[in-house]
This record gives sequence, structure tokens and C-alpha cells, in this order.
Amino acid sequence: MGPLESVGSDLRGGWARVRAFALGLLLCLGLSVGAAAPAQAYDNPDLLPDHPTPVIDLAKILTDQQRSSLEEHLNAFEQRTGWKLRVLTQYDRTPGTAVKQFWGLDERSLLLVADERGGNLLNFNVGDALFALMPRTYWVELQTRYGNQYYVRDHGQDAAIVDSLAAVETCLDRGGCQVVPGLPNEQWVLTLATSVLGGLIVGFAAYPRKPEHRVEWAWVLLLSPLWVILFGVFGIAPIVTRTPDLLPLLRNGLGFVGAIAAAYLIAQNTVGKARLRDSEG
Repeated sequence: MGPLESVGSDLRGGWARVRAFALGLLLCLGLSVGAAAPAQAYDNPDLLPDHPTPVIDLAKILTDQQRSSLEEHLNAFEQRTGWKLRVLTQYDRTPGTAVKQFWGLDERSLLLVADERGGNLLNFNVGDALFALMPRTYWVELQTRYGNQYYVRDHGQDAAIVDSLAAVETCLDRGGCQVVPGLPNEQWVLTLATSVLGGLIVGFAAYPRKPEHRVEWAWVLLLSPLWVILFGVFGIAPIVTRTPDLLPLLRNGLGFVGAIAAAYLIAQNTVGKARLRDSEG
């Protein structure tokens, strides 16, 4: 056997070993995935109750009184509006897709699934008719507002479920929403911060650069895209779209004006005086 034939034989043997290793690896992965899949989720219609109910509380998040009250409320809401709101809580057991047939879920249905194993307690399966009234961004905001770990820690899992359903019912009674109603305190603090930051930019831009000027309007207008976005888009719009309460608007307005005055006076008595001295010299 010549040198080339020897090299070719070695290459063929090497490729054969690589293929055998790859096949064994895929087989091991397939077996591990197949073994793990049933532990992650499984369908079990036997977990469904033997009587009609809009609430299936497998994780025992609600007390008996809370569950009964919520069942009565959701049934009454469905009779009044035609919207079908359903609640499923689960932990290590789930009926899976069997709930779709059990509840007859359709385009006018909302299924709230509460499962604490994920990073967020709440998940929503939304019918097409609901998407027509509340866009996808609404459901993302609803999930992050009421299902996050801080809200659940402060108010409890039961309150997260009830409060999120109350927000949905409010929007359905209104004929739809673009954002989740209500202004949480942490969101208002963020709007106040952006309002103050916008005011600081206006005040710094407005300080006089020349002795004959009192306000540098050209600089204020030049930076208007920045402070208008901070004050108008991030400071005012989130409030007026979520609550009719005027107090947060008043606070943000005062924060904006106060920041303008503070930044103007500070800039005028520091940078402004230095610039005027340099120009006179």
C-alpha cells in the first residue's frame, strides 16, 4: 500500500469515527430530551373538575371563599358582556390543552394562566376579538405590571390575579384600551424624573451667553426635540393615557418648571458669568 492509499485509509477511518461519535451524541441527546419532556409538561384531562367553573385552582393560590367569589363574578361578567374570562393556576400539574375543549375557548375568550415557576406569575392566552380591542403591547404591560415578583411579593399571588382581571374588565367596559389603566407609584416616579431632567435641559439651554440677552431662545429651540420628548412623551403622556387624576400632572409640571429655574440660575451664576468675563476681557 502506497503513502497516498495509507493517508486515504486513515482519513476514511477518522471520518467513520467522527460519524459514529456524532450519531452516539445525537442518540444520547434524543434520549435525554425524550426523558425530560414528560416532566416539563403533560396533558391530563383527569385534572379537570366534574362541574362547569371559570376557575381551576390546581396550585391552591385562592382560598375557597376567594375562588367562589371569583367564579360568581366571572360568570356574571360573561352573562352581562359576552366576554369569557377564565383562570387556571398550576404548579407541577396541568390539564394542558384539555382546558380549551372544557371551556370552549374561542376568539372572545381570555385564559389567564398563573404559574410561579417562571420569571413572571401571569401568562395570557388572548382571543382574536380581544386583540382587536387591546393590542399586544397592552398584554405585555399587564403581565409585567401585575405578574412581576415585586408586585406578587407585596400584594400576593391572589391579588395579582384579581387585579389583572379587573384591569381587563375595565378596558372591555370602555370598549378597549391602548395601555393598562392606572398609574403605579414607581411609574409616576419615572415620569417625574424625566420631567425634571427635561426642565434641567431647558434651564441650562436658556442661560444668557451675551450681556444683552436674558434668555437664549435659540438654544432652547435647538434642544427642543430632547426636552419635549423627556417632558411630553415620557413625563406627561403616560399619565394622561392611564388616569384622569390631575395631581400627578401638577407635580410633574412643578418639577419641570422648578428644574428650569434651578438650572437657569446655577448656569447663569457659574458658566454664564465666566463666559461674560471672557467676552469682556
